[in-house]
Amino acid sequence: LSPQGQLLAKSWTSLFGGQSGAALRGPIYSFNGRNVLTDPLWPQRLAWHGSTPRGGHARRWDCQGWRSSGTAEGMAAALGEGRLLAGHRHNCSTP
Repeated sequence: LSPQGQLLAKSWTSLFGGQSGAALRGPIYSFNGRNVLTDPLWPQRLAWHGSTPRGGHARRWDCQGWRSSGTAEGMAAALGEGRLLAGHRHNCSTP
């Protein structure tokens, strides 16, 4: 449950199982209480995860060992697409 009492997923398996994980519903809040889906401080609205669409580790695309001057890419999902693990490669320097 979210701090507001909203059910995020019925189980860990339902959150990450299946093709591209669970569909996201409702707002997602940052640690300082901002809604990342609507707040202008979150222009990219990405969920960085470094995983394959089925939840495994995407070893080449996880930004592990990334440095600010590097060109590494990692897997991230656009939050507006509604699927947590439906990721695409993004430059690890993307804020």
